[in-house]
Amino acid sequence: MIDVLIIEDDPMVAKFNSIYLKSIPGFNVSGLASNVEEGKMFLKRNRVDLILLDVYMGATTGLEFLVELRNERNPVDVIIITAANDKASVQIALRYGAVDYLIKPFSFERFQDALLQFQRHFQLLKSTLTVSQDEIDSFLLMPERTDKDMFDLPKGMTIVTFSRIVKQIINREKNKFSAAELAEETGISRVSVRKYLNHLVEINLLVVDVVYQETGRPLHRYKINIEKMDILHSFITK
Repeated sequence: MIDVLIIEDDPMVAKFNSIYLKSIPGFNVSGLASNVEEGKMFLKRNRVDLILLDVYMGATTGLEFLVELRNERNPVDVIIITAANDKASVQIALRYGAVDYLIKPFSFERFQDALLQFQRHFQLLKSTLTVSQDEIDSFLLMPERTDKDMFDLPKGMTIVTFSRIVKQIINREKNKFSAAELAEETGISRVSVRKYLNHLVEINLLVVDVVYQETGRPLHRYKINIEKMDILHSFITK
């Protein structure tokens, strides 16, 4: 498990970053800090593997904190998450070892890419004392992402169908629905719809209730996990 500290002064942004992080297997939100000083106090008492760090936060900026960490020879990894899009900020962040730089607002896919890429680095360097050139190239020479792997769907599923189903689900907001109802609205077979719904349940974006009818047959009723509505919206292709 990768333990993460989120340092962010906007409570809503911190909440969404925390929700995003919890939806990615292998990551744990160890703590939340609203400024650099709180972050320093947390680090004195706790070990973390990664910091998600904002830049503009009152007296001490996130970049100043990053420089301070490196001057103290603290090797903790840092991903900058900020509205700061000037070249100077980006250069400082990269020069002092930030592993990625996300400019607000960003999509869940970009956030997920950053975390999964870090996870690959972390696991590789933790599991071996030496690495090959191919292994280094795999995470330093990032391949261009394609639509095919954007959502990392299970075999047999397509992004077009997935997006079409998600749009109908979002239109229902808090209302419960069945696979049959969604199939009728989308024109997609009930078997296919159920496959996509089960995937959304597996990644915790939908919740499902089972109701037994008078015939004894189970009826599955789905609804959106409201806390992850923003992630669901990010899955709609343009």
